[in-house]
Amino acid sequence: MNLYHCSIDLLNDARALAFANAVENWMTYLKERGTVRDWRLMRRKLHLANDSCRDFLLDIEFDNMTQLDSAFHVLGEKDEEVERLYAAVSSLIASVDVGLYRPFPDPERAERMALV
Repeated sequence: MNLYHCSIDLLNDARALAFANAVENWMTYLKERGTVRDWRLMRRKLHLANDSCRDFLLDIEFDNMTQLDSAFHVLGEKDEEVERLYAAVSSLIASVDVGLYRPFPDPERAERMALV
């Protein structure tokens, strides 16, 4: 499993519930296409975080890198629904930081470590 981790701040005039709805529509579409394993959207609680923490976290799970690649291919399609769903999310975002994570130690690394 791979985790695409997105740390997000919205535009000042963006509504949090509109963003949550747009994310749900976009992620549901990607999941139905088989390009996303699962996802979750979280919001910072009670502003308990330092200044480097953004307001929202969106974690998107992928079975493998092939599935992640498929999700990016969907995004590149010239399809009105894809463009509409993606724009509904991206148009509300002021800033985002992303990272790709994996469970650690992963089975391959654990095997290599055991062979040393």
